[in-house]
Amino acid sequence: MNKNMLYRSIPKVDILLEKEEIQKLIEKYSRDTVLEAIHTEMDKLRAFIGQCEDEEKAKRQIELLVEHVEMTVTSMHTPNMRSVINGTGTILHTNLGRAPISREHMRRVAEIATGYSNLEYNLEAGKRGERYSHFEKLLCKITGAEAAMAVNNNASSVLLILSSLAKGGEVIVSRGELIEIGGKFRIPDVMEESGAALVEVGTTNKTHMDDYENAITEETKALLKVHTSNYRIVGFMDSVAIDELIPMAKEHDIPVVEDLGSGVLIDLAKYGLTHEPTVQESIQKGADVVCFSGDKLLGGPQAGIIIGKKKYIDMMKKNQLTRALRIDKFTAATLELVLQEYLSEEKAIQNIPVLRMITKPLEEITKDARSLGRMLKREHLPAQIEVISCESQIGGGSLPLERIESMAVAIRPEKISVAELEDRMRHLPVPIIPRTFNDQIVLDVRTMEREDFRVLTDQLEEFQVLEEKSLIVRR
Repeated sequence: MNKNMLYRSIPKVDILLEKEEIQKLIEKYSRDTVLEAIHTEMDKLRAFIGQCEDEEKAKRQIELLVEHVEMTVTSMHTPNMRSVINGTGTILHTNLGRAPISREHMRRVAEIATGYSNLEYNLEAGKRGERYSHFEKLLCKITGAEAAMAVNNNASSVLLILSSLAKGGEVIVSRGELIEIGGKFRIPDVMEESGAALVEVGTTNKTHMDDYENAITEETKALLKVHTSNYRIVGFMDSVAIDELIPMAKEHDIPVVEDLGSGVLIDLAKYGLTHEPTVQESIQKGADVVCFSGDKLLGGPQAGIIIGKKKYIDMMKKNQLTRALRIDKFTAATLELVLQEYLSEEKAIQNIPVLRMITKPLEEITKDARSLGRMLKREHLPAQIEVISCESQIGGGSLPLERIESMAVAIRPEKISVAELEDRMRHLPVPIIPRTFNDQIVLDVRTMEREDFRVLTDQLEEFQVLEEKSLIVRR
């Protein structure tokens, strides 16, 4: 194998630039972009030849140089973030963007975002307004709070609340509530950044009223309750409920702050799930400030929503951190649309995807699974297709012990391994993210829309995903 001869057979850059396919790329994109792709692919090709011991394979790679340049240029102009089909059965899948937003809501957001809007303009007064005004009254009406605002996520909420209410002072919190919220971000660390000093009371599994009472000093600026929405302590445990803390806090003139995390606005126990404390309950019990996520059980965009007594919310609105943590026009518009659905619980269940998935009856899920199964079988794919029972989960750090009975379509490939099939599904134009279980691909239809079924089926057939040699191109 003469590698020097192979190196010399690689076309020169000026020759490549004269090729019709390359000229079309230059017209569509730019000469600089195409040149960058050519140099990138030439470097890859030389490295391949240096390691390759099969002359025919090396020659084949040289023949594919122009095609590889085309693919690289196209890839450079293709967004890396794409829609995917969620077949995992995890409704609030953090890695897949948590709560999906309905197409109707996004259509209306697009109408606002593609032009100018009254984001911070009061149309009635003809002067500057607040971006919170678009949803503050809605939040107050739904929750019973006096005032409301939103920042970019719930960790920001905690940071802003403590910076506004307790900077330079102490905040008392139970050791059993010092949670890690994902990505190694922890409540104590967020508290430290706020400028408030953490005072831990009780133990991991038991905290009593006198633990709080004994810890209160002149430096105490707030009592913090953190709802452990992403894990549960069971067995020999005890904690102090927020309504028990309120009288003591009032006696010392200290605000009680509750971080509810997942932020549910509807009693999910009515739909067969474990009762999760609602935002309304926290306000009714007397919490001064409550914060929660927008993209978890609320079913909206990523946001940290803060509600409570007006005097405290006003302090936060004036805090300099608010400017750094504020939401953008997309979030403000989406949040308003999602919250409007909560004016009717029936509409919320119907029009907010997360709530619709959580509450969808098993009978409907079964019909969907059978429909997808029939569509796949009609394609005569080289695989065993079967409708099976399974369990979905809420995910996103919400209701960690909850499992929802569901149905799925199982695919057991006949010509390739399950690992290869799973990998190929992730490389489709519309990637499919499944579960693997018992040496088969499992697609839980609870987290899929019916329009996903046709996209999924067409891709498996068009790209021959289950054949030994697929038409999927992976570089």
